[in-house]
Amino acid sequence: MKKPLIALIGNPNSGKTAIFNLLTGLSQKVSNYPGITIDKKNGSVSHHKTQFDLLDLPGTYSITPETIDEQIVSEQIFAWIHSPELRPNTIVSVIDASNLSRNLFLTSQITELGIPIIIALNMMDRVKAKNEDINMDALKKLFNAVAVVPMSAVKKMGVSALKDEICNSIDSNASNNRNVLKIPSEIESIIFPITTFLDSHFKITTQILKAIALRLVTRDSASLGYRNLELLSNLEYIELKDIVSRCRDNLNEKGHSSNSIESILRYSWLDSQLTEKLITNKIDVKVKSKSETADEIITHPIFGPLIFLGILYFIFQSIYTWASVPMDFIDSTFAQLGAWLVNVLPSGLLRDLLVEGIVAGVGAILIFLPQIIILILFLCLLEDSGYMARVAFMMDNFMSRVGLHGRSVLPLMSGYACAIPGIMAARTIDSWRERLITILVLPLLSCSARLPVYTLLISAFIPSQTVLGIFNLQGLTMVTMYLLGTFTAFLIAKIFTKFIPQKGNSSFVMELPSYRIPMLRSVFNEVLQRAKAFLTDAGKIIMAISIVLWILASFPKMKNGESVSIHESYAGRIGHAIEPVIAPLGYDWKIGIGLLTSFAAREVMVSTLATIYNVEESEDEFISIKDALKNDKKSDGSPTFTVLVALSLMVFYVYAAQCMATFAIVKNETNSWKWPMVMMIYMSLLAYFGALLVYQGGQFLGFA
Repeated sequence: MKKPLIALIGNPNSGKTAIFNLLTGLSQKVSNYPGITIDKKNGSVSHHKTQFDLLDLPGTYSITPETIDEQIVSEQIFAWIHSPELRPNTIVSVIDASNLSRNLFLTSQITELGIPIIIALNMMDRVKAKNEDINMDALKKLFNAVAVVPMSAVKKMGVSALKDEICNSIDSNASNNRNVLKIPSEIESIIFPITTFLDSHFKITTQILKAIALRLVTRDSASLGYRNLELLSNLEYIELKDIVSRCRDNLNEKGHSSNSIESILRYSWLDSQLTEKLITNKIDVKVKSKSETADEIITHPIFGPLIFLGILYFIFQSIYTWASVPMDFIDSTFAQLGAWLVNVLPSGLLRDLLVEGIVAGVGAILIFLPQIIILILFLCLLEDSGYMARVAFMMDNFMSRVGLHGRSVLPLMSGYACAIPGIMAARTIDSWRERLITILVLPLLSCSARLPVYTLLISAFIPSQTVLGIFNLQGLTMVTMYLLGTFTAFLIAKIFTKFIPQKGNSSFVMELPSYRIPMLRSVFNEVLQRAKAFLTDAGKIIMAISIVLWILASFPKMKNGESVSIHESYAGRIGHAIEPVIAPLGYDWKIGIGLLTSFAAREVMVSTLATIYNVEESEDEFISIKDALKNDKKSDGSPTFTVLVALSLMVFYVYAAQCMATFAIVKNETNSWKWPMVMMIYMSLLAYFGALLVYQGGQFLGFA
């Protein structure tokens, strides 16, 4: 038997996903930043012998969509309206109780769907701290809700009560036919042609017809559901658009602003209800909150950006220094494992495969797991605390000048961990051009996959010394690589604005959430999930490539069964074939193989070099990749790797386009192979000529 379906709907940053996690026990990403949920998520709940499915929809301020993630909600509701069998049994409207006016706008729209609703008043701890009181009975009556449940997801308060009310709503088969908004007769007569058209095509209630008609005259995007879900033919859709256009002109002629008519009506009604019935004991609004006081410094036009840069330097310096102890432990552990396998296994292909291929390749990557964990930890803390929203606010003016958007900040910052979730998070940007430009430049920001390459080369060739008495040169080099990618992304974004036309107007409106102490459970879960993804997803690729590469580097065999020189192996032949192309960058054939294999994933570069050096250098011991790089010599006796080569290779990977998964997700998000190809071409050219400039320029200036 099909289980009952319960839908969670709420504004961005209302705590909706936190409640979803508490109800289901799952670990979806939760942060103090609007737009974290960018797709539908499903879970199952069992409570008092009642089981139901839970649907978590992206946060939206209105059923009328302005961004792609809001379009997901809009089309889901369209499906519920026109296919009653798809409707949830109950909608849980999650509300930030400290900001009722904004949150109840969406609730008033949901109420008109005729589906039973439960109002989950989240963040009630903040309401009490503000010395306010919400009249629960009046709120329940106003929206004809099944129940109103006071909650605090942070303190895990009210979760059991919410489960009880959901189960009660399932058992009672409650209904909701309340149309809370009274549309003035003049406006109702103007939009009557729309309701007439809809009534002739669909069997839906009058209250829903009026609500849809009001949304259609407000936003063009309100009609997209009819086209995308193929509810109307092309001719019918064109006819509807024509009717809406005439009604819109009629509204404007009568002195009504068509693009804001719904907002004006709903907020006027809500404000009257809030002051008269719902909120009492309100304190003096002139008293500044702690968040507002802190923002005077943190979002200051001068001090704010300086604080942000200081935080970034601290993060990247910490990534390098704090991870040294666990990295040394992992390094020594794999070295001991390799040495142990050499001693206990008889000489042969199996031992060579395990030591030179698997242990050398996988171990060379796993050593960087502590750094990736530290990076994810800092990003989660910044998001959960509410600081990231301030960064978006501070950066909006600068972002708009380079062709980006204030909302581009979160996707770009997410790109420091991984480009893929950052690209998906760009759905919250309402402008098509600014969203596309954000996607195209986002991979220039150094993701965690580049960390192994940076760290290996910095630790091997950049001396650990102090600069200007306070900066560590190794940490400063790491920060420089990150800043190089970031500033180049802004420059490329500005260039793209000259070639990509604008479609419609963009706007930036973002609520600054109050500062909060990060939810440790959420932070821990996010770090754990990212670490597991690195070990499983990247680990599978690294394992497979390490085995294939070992085979290419160990074969063909000579007639007596011994391996040929690695230069004559399949891998050697491939490397020497591309060496003339990369020689101007200071690279030899081994690095060339690494460049090819890292198209699967950038971090594979490190495991590739580890495998090649272990196959080449030793039959009887495990070779450390760092030591192998330092000791490697050319045929003339000069070192293969120098500081200049290391800098050239790091710059190459700042810009390199190697990540097939990123190209795939860009194709999905843009619905075209054109833009992944543009990305691959421009990033590859940047990488090659950037590395060429560093190496040849360094040689010209006399650097070794």
